[in-house]
Amino acid sequence: MNEQYRFLLIRGAHTYAPEPLGRVDILITGSRVLYIGKDVDTSPLERLGVRVIEAGSYIAVPGFVDQHNHINGAGGAGGPVSRTPPVMLSELVRAGITSVVGLLGFDGVTRSLRDLLMKARALEAEGVSAWIYTGSYQVPPPTITGRIASDIALINEVIGVKISISDHRSSHPSVEELRKVASEARIGGLLGGKAGVVHVHVGTERAGLRPLLEAIEGTEIPIEQFAPTHLNRAEHVLEEAVEFGRAGGYVDITSSVSPRYGSKQAVKPSTAVKQLVARGVPISRITMSTDGRGVSRRDENGRTVGLVPLDSILEEFRDMVLEDGIPLEEAVRVVSTNIAEHLKLVGKGRIGEGYDADILLLDKDTLQLKYVVAKGEVLMENGVVIRRGRFE
Repeated sequence: MNEQYRFLLIRGAHTYAPEPLGRVDILITGSRVLYIGKDVDTSPLERLGVRVIEAGSYIAVPGFVDQHNHINGAGGAGGPVSRTPPVMLSELVRAGITSVVGLLGFDGVTRSLRDLLMKARALEAEGVSAWIYTGSYQVPPPTITGRIASDIALINEVIGVKISISDHRSSHPSVEELRKVASEARIGGLLGGKAGVVHVHVGTERAGLRPLLEAIEGTEIPIEQFAPTHLNRAEHVLEEAVEFGRAGGYVDITSSVSPRYGSKQAVKPSTAVKQLVARGVPISRITMSTDGRGVSRRDENGRTVGLVPLDSILEEFRDMVLEDGIPLEEAVRVVSTNIAEHLKLVGKGRIGEGYDADILLLDKDTLQLKYVVAKGEVLMENGVVIRRGRFE
């Protein structure tokens, strides 16, 4: 908490926890929410130091949880010049991301899990919450300790493993190899008290999600062990996501993979969520992540013209509500609550007493981001980022 005050009060915000709570006051001390109620009297707190944010014209929602972000850079498939740079704190703040999971991309050869781990620790120290996946596209996956299970069990920040299927850059793992990876992740999760999720990059090859369904067939590996992503990259991939989600699996939509940014085959992310719900996938099984630093913005000729900004997730959140008619509380689940629950991120994804004080304040009419509070600290104020990383 800021040294100038010990308490922070968000007064009168229209709050979605994600469930609608109406207009309430949210009292924060340290990094957590202390109390939620109406008409909180701050006079007893004034001698201890209290800051009040008048939020009657704002909507309060939990901070976004981004489960797929190349925080230390990605790329490389186009040679050294195509390597992308690390993410900066201010980019996360502008996107409303208060919790992030970093991972390696295609390049598990020249990029290091150790570097990724230290980048996560740096972001944690700068003001947001950060974790990582061990592994990469390749099978057997690279690890820090020499084994998936021990990475997850022994390293606090490691919560699962990342692999790739149905992509020409993947190792095209066999069903048996997928089972072994899932079993290792499950063992590590059980030992470490973590989710032990297998986070799966899914390409556009026609095999789609079939390898995952075949891997769990005849075993007791739960379908929730897998977290396939990029499922809006093409219509036929989204079609398979419907089957996977109906079967009880989590399906992850990528906010940066969109016709808006030159991905011509992609289904617009907010529209993909609407289609999944219409086809019978429970909203509790739908998530969205950014693929930060992993997707290039392209012009009408397909040429790379830059990187898709992380705030694509904020854009798609707004579009879910304002254009696609998804109730706000359900949109909050997609970008925050469902992810925190699936990954077992304790204290995240909700606004509640005892939960981490990760809260976004949005204009109630436009859903423009006005305030970001992460671990009880104000990082954005009146739409302006006021906390930046050390080297920004």
